[in-house]
Amino acid sequence: MSIKNAFLLLTSFLSISSAAVWPKPVTFTNGTQVLWLDPEDVQVSYQSSNTSLYSRSLRAQNSPSSAFEIPSSPIRYPKRLTSFSSHDLFRRQAYSNGSSPAITDIIPQAIMRMEAALFQSSLTPWKFYPKNAAFEPSRTSNSTTISSITIALSGSLNTTNTTAPDESYSISISTSGNVLISANSQVGGVRALDTFTQLFYQTADPTAGIYTPLAPVYIKDSPAFAHRGLNLDISRNYMAPKDVIRTLDAMAFNKLNRLHLHASDAQSWPLEIPALPELSQKGAYESGLAWSVMDLQQVQTYGAYRGIQVYLEIDTPGHTAAIALAYPDLIAAFNEQPWSPYSAEPPSGQLKLDSPDVTKFITTLLTDLLPRVSPFSSLFHTGGDEINAEVYTLDPTVGSNSTSVIQPLLQAFVNNAHGVVRSFDMTPVVWEETLLTWNLTLPSDTIIQTWQGQTSLDAVIAKGHKALFGSYDYWYLDCGYGQWLDPNKTNAQTPIAPPYTDYCSPMKNWREVYSYDPTQNYTATEKQLIVGGEVHMFGELTDPVNLDGKLWPRAAAAAEVMWSGPVGPAGVEESVTRRLAEMRERLVLRGVQANMVQMTWCLQNIGDCSL
Repeated sequence: MSIKNAFLLLTSFLSISSAAVWPKPVTFTNGTQVLWLDPEDVQVSYQSSNTSLYSRSLRAQNSPSSAFEIPSSPIRYPKRLTSFSSHDLFRRQAYSNGSSPAITDIIPQAIMRMEAALFQSSLTPWKFYPKNAAFEPSRTSNSTTISSITIALSGSLNTTNTTAPDESYSISISTSGNVLISANSQVGGVRALDTFTQLFYQTADPTAGIYTPLAPVYIKDSPAFAHRGLNLDISRNYMAPKDVIRTLDAMAFNKLNRLHLHASDAQSWPLEIPALPELSQKGAYESGLAWSVMDLQQVQTYGAYRGIQVYLEIDTPGHTAAIALAYPDLIAAFNEQPWSPYSAEPPSGQLKLDSPDVTKFITTLLTDLLPRVSPFSSLFHTGGDEINAEVYTLDPTVGSNSTSVIQPLLQAFVNNAHGVVRSFDMTPVVWEETLLTWNLTLPSDTIIQTWQGQTSLDAVIAKGHKALFGSYDYWYLDCGYGQWLDPNKTNAQTPIAPPYTDYCSPMKNWREVYSYDPTQNYTATEKQLIVGGEVHMFGELTDPVNLDGKLWPRAAAAAEVMWSGPVGPAGVEESVTRRLAEMRERLVLRGVQANMVQMTWCLQNIGDCSL
């Protein structure tokens, strides 16, 4: 081996050894000793507050037999659409009696996911070394193996309906092969186990085993933001529960902890509401394209076992045209032609603003839905974005587009909805327009979700409200794929013209997502108002076929911003590329069809793809 190749090999090895974990931990120190992992030699113990809960040998293969040990998504997919479905197994185990399993302890299932990740989908990291490099360690009879994994919790066992559970953890791996994982909560333990799996690799010869080249290891970690979310539209194009479940697995591996389901919109109503059965019967795109009560419960439970709160948005009073298909008397300006004066996209239509029937409808809807979702999250999103004033000229209960007329009626509408939300001990979330455009009076604990740029976040913080960041010019992952509208040939002034870009082009590549730093100019006091953020995937041009590639790895880039803290453009560098590329490889091994991060040549030749 030449001196140059030896140097490249050493550099590459050190690069992987020192910082392969995604998201980046607060503290990560390591050595270069190799430890091997043989399941039959490892005793995994789980204890809480110094009380042993169980101890058993590590398992290379899992055969779950109860809802207490629900498997993660399939690890390998020869053909994703025809593969074994953990979604179906979950349904059979957890819902055979028609009710949700009690979520009392999520660590045993997390241990099973760790075992599956280590022994069924570990990464062979050939892409990250020079071509033909002999990078794998040799195993001998004197090689050191890991002998014990101890998971010690010292805090609350509560796993759901907590706004900000303690997600901190530490991992210590000694050179003698003892592993100690410490956390203050079960959710922290879940985060630690997801990190732990990233420290190990599979040899090219599967019979040689699983190893880490990093001992001794010490990791101490905690998130920069309490709310680290993905906003996923399941209404403009139908997203089946199984597609959301696959997304939850990828989210958990990247330490995202909130899945915001944008569950209804103008185009369809894909959610069963038993008290209002015609909503989904008539409002869904077609029969069968609506989530049942069991589907929703299943997805929320699946998230809870991964430390993810799944919470819903029912957008009101705008984005509600689909309601007219079942309850036409509740909607003003339904499907007006042309639609553009009355809505951002077709079909037009908004809930009437001063109708007793609408008030009754909202109360009935929320009284049905909230008892079912409140055990899984303390948040509920009532929407409030893109309310079109012109609609209210056609609303017989309003008859005006004047802000002075609309504002007090909108205030009463929101007060009613939020009163129901708070009656279930839940916290309302709203889009920024309710505060900044309509100047509504909202209690200080209401969370304001911003999306229209840094100035919006600044304005919300200036008003003293809690805020979520996620500006469309950085974190709208649906942007940049072109127009979904066609040019009207009878309209000489059509705005739909070459190059047919959408309103928020260009596409936000992963480096742009990673460079987003919305908090850099705030004081420490102001930063306390920032609950966290969400990266967004709206659904005009997104369906289950292209969902994975549009989300990942860009959502992973956002996840590190929210877990490790923003670094801005100065933080975009080759070491980040390499860590994210490794995360992408691990996601693909777990059945997530994530897009590329970097060309293989660049990963094998450090420094050659920097300018």
